[in-house]
Amino acid sequence: MKFLLRTLVVLIGIAIPAFALGQTTPAPEPAAPAKSDDKMEGLAAVYSDKLAGRKTASGEVFSQSKLTAAHPSLPFGTIVKVTSTKNNKSVEVRINDRGPTQAGRVVDMSSASAAKIGLKKSRMTPVKLEVVKEAPAKKAKK
Repeated sequence: MKFLLRTLVVLIGIAIPAFALGQTTPAPEPAAPAKSDDKMEGLAAVYSDKLAGRKTASGEVFSQSKLTAAHPSLPFGTIVKVTSTKNNKSVEVRINDRGPTQAGRVVDMSSASAAKIGLKKSRMTPVKLEVVKEAPAKKAKK
């Protein structure tokens, strides 16, 4: 209980002076989108079968049989080479969804794309990502 009171007093002590001076805490800057020269490394996982048939963040219907993947920031339509650092097998996938949200993971892959690098369902493997082809530019509306 004392800990909670101390924490509350500290928080109030910080908030009141900033409020009185009209200051606000600046919002953190969003992470810069990944660029083609970025090499990303981390863990890859396979999408759950529960997501099959649902719409991805790009609006496309998800299929485990397509060579697709989710990445937190690469533009939809970007082609990425995913290479397992365990066995050096690679596959090229198209980014059509957002994710993963778990720490340490850099990509969620469809079953078809995961199989190409030897990744089995319900498992993860260390990978490196390299952008092969930038997403096509969007046409401006008139």
